[in-house]
Amino acid sequence: MCGDFQAIRNHRDMQCMAVPQKYRQLGDFHKYYTGERTAPVLTIVIGGNHEASNYMSELYHGGWLAPNIYFLGHAGCIQVNGIRIAGASGIFKSNDFSLGLYERLPYDHGSMRSIYHIREFNVRRLSLLSSPDIFLSHDWPQFIERHGDTQGLLRRKPFFRQDVQTGNLGSPPLMGLLRTLRPKWWFSAHLHVRFEATVQHEQSGIGSNSPSTISLPQNPDEIAIADDDFDANEPQNLPIETRLQTTSHNPDEITLDEEEEEVIQSPPVVYQPQLSVTNFLALDKCLPKREFMEVIDVPTTSDDSTMPGQRCLPKLTFDPEWLAISRAFHPFFSTRRRQADYPDEATARAKVAEEMEWVKSNVHNNDANSSDGPLPGIRSILDCQTFVQSAPGPGSEGAQKNQQPPWYTNPQTAAFCDMLDIQNMIDFSSDNRA
Repeated sequence: MCGDFQAIRNHRDMQCMAVPQKYRQLGDFHKYYTGERTAPVLTIVIGGNHEASNYMSELYHGGWLAPNIYFLGHAGCIQVNGIRIAGASGIFKSNDFSLGLYERLPYDHGSMRSIYHIREFNVRRLSLLSSPDIFLSHDWPQFIERHGDTQGLLRRKPFFRQDVQTGNLGSPPLMGLLRTLRPKWWFSAHLHVRFEATVQHEQSGIGSNSPSTISLPQNPDEIAIADDDFDANEPQNLPIETRLQTTSHNPDEITLDEEEEEVIQSPPVVYQPQLSVTNFLALDKCLPKREFMEVIDVPTTSDDSTMPGQRCLPKLTFDPEWLAISRAFHPFFSTRRRQADYPDEATARAKVAEEMEWVKSNVHNNDANSSDGPLPGIRSILDCQTFVQSAPGPGSEGAQKNQQPPWYTNPQTAAFCDMLDIQNMIDFSSDNRA
């Protein structure tokens, strides 16, 4: 699930979702959260820009939103039967990109939106991964439309034309990650249209994304929200012919005006030497007669040991390299607006290599005889994190039904930090003002 999952546990969670009041609906996720229903298949989720952001912040490093529904965190990488799945939650906004995770409950108008804006901290961490098999994002990578049937896209979504012509469609940091990581598959959402593309990666050399002034498209599947106190209404330096065009709105989107702004050019990307291809696929929203679901077969490392006709049960494990990156970058994790300076890439990679040795020596299943973790540094997620209801389900809100909830420190986040022997920086209970 590539975002806008809306894991709303109760009515107070709805007060932390950046949509107009008329779109705040409880939905049916709470039935999975309380155990009334169970997801029939393992479901991997990232966050979008219309979420109960307080709940997803509880699970910053990832965790079970409900039984059989796993959230990758604000950024993360896990393995399912050996398939490496990485992902980045949220959408891009240049003003918040370089900040720390400063937002606290209760959210105000600005922080309710900035909380889901992707941060440089997580892009840098993800860039240190070796190639995952699958990458999930909510935003589309910048310029991805140039690698597919652009004219077909514009026939279906003509209101994208101005953004395509000016290079304003998609997220610069995500294209940087796509070029750096070169996953086999990249899945996205956000723009509410099915689109596929094939990115051929160069064999060698140094490349960079084309310089441009970027803003996120207005999409009629979005709900327009006027935010006059943000920089969305500032004039943009567009070409003369662009200024003369009338911007069309896509009624399929819930547009927050302050998300349409100038963005920075992504940094130069160092290409890996081997020739490879990334298959990109974005799907539509979940509505009748819309293309919102696709089945793709991806071979797993356990396929060879499965008998014909036998179902291969999914085994969810932590990714050792991501655990090493999490330890290596933990000293740079800021929970204030100011973000500490990052190490250069060579220093960062050397630190990750050092922490990988720690992971191999210290991360393993508690059950020494378990077959789920035969390799050093491999640990079953269920051996560390088990789902727990950190907040009550619906029906217990009382007179506070329409107020934002207090902060709940999630035991799954504490367990993750204990496994890596790092401080739990996501325990905001002492900062709680609700």
